[in-house]
Amino acid sequence: MQPEVQPTGSYRPVTIEQFSPTQQRVLRNTYLLLALSLIPTAIGALVSTQINFGFILASPAISSIGFLVIAYGLMFAIQANRNSGLGVALLLAFTLFMGVALGPLLQWIIGFRNGPILITMAAGGTATIFFVMAGIATTTKRDLSSLGKFLAVGGIVLILAVVGNIFFQNMVANLTIVSLFVLFSTLVILWQINAIVRGGENNYISATLVLYVQIYNLFTSLLQLLGIFGGQRN
Repeated sequence: MQPEVQPTGSYRPVTIEQFSPTQQRVLRNTYLLLALSLIPTAIGALVSTQINFGFILASPAISSIGFLVIAYGLMFAIQANRNSGLGVALLLAFTLFMGVALGPLLQWIIGFRNGPILITMAAGGTATIFFVMAGIATTTKRDLSSLGKFLAVGGIVLILAVVGNIFFQNMVANLTIVSLFVLFSTLVILWQINAIVRGGENNYISATLVLYVQIYNLFTSLLQLLGIFGGQRN
């Protein structure tokens, strides 16, 4: 039930010593907006733990499709308004919605005796992966633009796999998809930040949207894996 933003953009090869003020500004604004976007997510997640999501359990396929339609609709609207303040407002609304959408997963994890520990571990793992990839992306002298086509294809395959598994609900397939999302999101973070510092992405709203979705997918994927393999029943 994870949305995906397919990587796009063009590149021009530069080295780390050639960062322009524009590139530095885009990277700084991206990080600031990304940090801000986590606030609505946290609020939405907190509220969602008090909501009865019984309707999702009653019709998981319909609920999952509805989630994807709303999520992709908001992402399309954000991209369409990425050059205006409305894009920021839509992005924050999107992150609030995504926080609320965490409800069923969080309620499942909280049901474990070690639920809070699992959430902390997932958050720590997500942060670690992000900062390591960000460090590599901003210091490497390699042009990572070649990842773009591979990630675009990978994103389409994952989207189709997610949609297909909504109907089949196969546990093995779900574990495979979740594991692949960890790898895929890690690589997209590396690719996107490298695109910013090399001048391939000059819009911080678009960059923030891509990075936010990858962080969200990383966190939810790690949380699912931890819950399946490390959850302790009460």
